[in-house]
Amino acid sequence: MPTHLLIVADTHVPKRARDLAPALWHEIEAADVVLHAGDWVDETLLDAFEARARRLVAVRGNNDHGALRERLPEVARVEVDGVRIAVVHETGSAKGREERCSAAYDDVDVLVFGHSHIPWDTTSTTGLRLLNPGSPTDRRRQPHCTYLTATADQGALLDVTLHRVDRS
Repeated sequence: MPTHLLIVADTHVPKRARDLAPALWHEIEAADVVLHAGDWVDETLLDAFEARARRLVAVRGNNDHGALRERLPEVARVEVDGVRIAVVHETGSAKGREERCSAAYDDVDVLVFGHSHIPWDTTSTTGLRLLNPGSPTDRRRQPHCTYLTATADQGALLDVTLHRVDRS
C-alpha cells in the first residue's frame, strides 16, 4: 500500500500564528507519516503533532530552544516504503545547494529541509530530491503560506504536491 506523506516546516506557532489552519490539522491526522523540518518555536505544538499524527519524523530548527532542542535531533533519517529520507532544518545558501547536499546526504533519496520559507523542489545530478514545503504560517516574500504532500510507494516518491494554506 502506498504511504501518504505530509511535509511541513517553519510552523512558528505561536509566534507567527496562534494555531495551524484547520485544513492542515486534518492533513496531519490523515497522513501516514508527517515530516517536520523544524522551527516549531513552542513545545506545545510538538506535543500536539505527536498526539495527532500517526507517525512523526521531526527535527529542530534554529528557532527551537530548551526542551525542543533536547527532544528533537538536528537530522532525522527514515525509510518509508523503500524511500530513504533525511530531514534537516538548514542547508545553507541556495547557490550550490544540490551539490552540497548530494555530498552530505549521499545515503538518501530525498532530503526535506526548511528555514527559508521558500518552497523548493529540485533533483540533483546524483538523483537526490530536495524538498522544502515553505511555511504554513509565515509566507515572508512568497505569495502564499504552503506545505507539501507526497506518496511513497515501493521505493519511489510520487505525487509531490505544493498546497496553499487557506487561513480561514
